[in-house]
Order: sequence, then structure tokens, then C-alpha cells
Amino acid sequence: MIKALRAALYDYDPATVRTALAAVAPNATFNLAFPFETMEGPEAYFDTALTALHTAIPDLERREQIVVQGADDDGAEWIGMGGFYTGTFRRPFLDIPPTGHLAHMRFHEFFRIEDGKIVEMQALWDIPELMMQAGAWPLSPSLGREWHIPGPATGDGLGPHDPNQTAFARQHVIDMLLTMKKHPSEGGPELMELERFWHPRMNWYGPSGIGTGRGIEGFRNWHQIPFLNAMPDRGTYPTESTFHFMAEGNYVGVTGWPDMVQSISHAGWLGLPPVGKKITMRSLDFWRIENGLIRENWVLVDLLHMYDQIGIDVFARLREFNKAHQGTMT
Repeated sequence: MIKALRAALYDYDPATVRTALAAVAPNATFNLAFPFETMEGPEAYFDTALTALHTAIPDLERREQIVVQGADDDGAEWIGMGGFYTGTFRRPFLDIPPTGHLAHMRFHEFFRIEDGKIVEMQALWDIPELMMQAGAWPLSPSLGREWHIPGPATGDGLGPHDPNQTAFARQHVIDMLLTMKKHPSEGGPELMELERFWHPRMNWYGPSGIGTGRGIEGFRNWHQIPFLNAMPDRGTYPTESTFHFMAEGNYVGVTGWPDMVQSISHAGWLGLPPVGKKITMRSLDFWRIENGLIRENWVLVDLLHMYDQIGIDVFARLREFNKAHQGTMT
């Protein structure tokens, strides 16, 4: 159904993309990463978000690495896609200075389908990734490795996906998440049973600002330990978040707007102080199962939205940070 839209976004041409947006219901809701937020209708999404990105990257193309289709627990049909936008970064994007070089920005985009039309999008663009490539990331450095995140090691992210693996993969990820939530509210990290769910050579591909961790040790050191130390009430507000799981073959996707609610009550995560602020978070993920264990996990978190909730204006900080780069100091 959305083949034409996917093709139009790959060979980006404004007129072709407008035509392809016919696959979208006229009253569809587009939820995109901060600062774009919620837009109503395909024209608003095109005029506000896509046009801004295409203006900054005139030879824009959208490359997919993962495509997963499936129904959530309520029977709603979703298509989840992960990959990256790329092209020559020639003009500013959201005040991020252009580099004149090839750039890449990861995306996770989930589309809900009703009656043959897209009626909702929940999507994150890794905007901090562009800031880093421009030498303009104004906040704390990542603990994990920052790099151009690869697609699946097996090269089969676009399918075909083995339907016989779908049920196991979906349940494996759900069981992992439920078990992981036992720590810290019920006891120590051993309650998470990470070795039961994760491959010893797993890669956890976090968002820019957090970075990638290799293996359980890397995942724990570069993300999970500081994350849980700062927000020990993770998972204790289940009625205030939503989840939409979909699975196909060895791939599982999840989206939610938001899908996490917790409080920054202690110091340590991202260099932040214990602000005592309850926040919502958007984490849109894909997992790949190999031999019964999670081998790869692609994670995007709307960090800019989180910073906005605690009163940190990343874009104002970026503009201040770049005065010297742009020769505008007075």
C-alpha cells in the first residue's frame, strides 16, 4: 500500500512525494520528534518537516534497513521502518550548521493503517546525530560509541521474514522487557536475567547522545547503569504510557507516544543533576532475534523532548555554542 511513498522518499522529489502522500488519510496524525511534535494531515507533515529537511539536504534520500509489519495487542495494523536519511548537508537544519559533506540521520517511523490508509505516524529522527556530524552537539559527550549505525548483520531486514519465527520473537522481547523491569524496584540486577534473553555478542545501538554498547557489559556500562541509577522508578507508571508491538519473522518493533514515564530523582544520567522531575519518554525500537537470543537492538529515544521537559533548550545552547564557529561573536 505504501510502496509508492517509500519509493518517492528514496529518490526524493517534492512533487512525487506530494503525490505519494495520497496513501495517507487527510486527517492523519503525524507525531514526530521534538521540536516538530504533532502535526495534523499530510500537508502539514510535508510542509513543516520534510520540506525543512529537503531544503537542508537538496539531494535527500531515505534508505530503509528494517521493515516490519504486524498487528498490536488491540488488532491495529502497523508498519515499522528503520533506516536513515542521507545526502549532502548544504543549508542549516533547525539551526544546525551545514557541513557541505555527506550526512546521515537515523529514523524509526511507524505507520498505523486503517481501511487502506495511513491514519497515524509515530516517528523519531535522530536530530542530535546531525548536530554531532556538524561538530555542534552542545551537551555532554556520549558514554557509548557514536558512529554510523549499521543495518542487520544478516542483511535481511527488508524481508522476506519467516512467519514461523514471529510468535517466538515477539514473546521473547516482551518477556525480556517484563523481566528487566524487576530491577531496581524488586531487587538487584541479577533479577533481569540478561543472559537468558541477550546474545553474548549483542549490539545495543542507542540514540546519538547515548551511543552504542557492545555485549551485556557494554549495554550495562554505557547506558543501563546510569539510566536506572538516575530514574529508579522506571516502569512504575504503567497506566500513563502505551505500547504497540509488532513482529515479523525474527524482527520485533515497538512504538508508543509516550512509552515510558519516570522521574529523574538521582544524578548521573547524561551528566544531569537530580532535577526531581517526572518525565515522559518516547523510545521507538527494533530487535533482531538470532538462535533464540537478541543479537541486535536499534533504539531511538527523543532526547531533545526529554531535555525540553526539564527546562534545557538544546537549540538555544546550540546557537550559543556555534557563535565562534559562525563568526558572529560580538
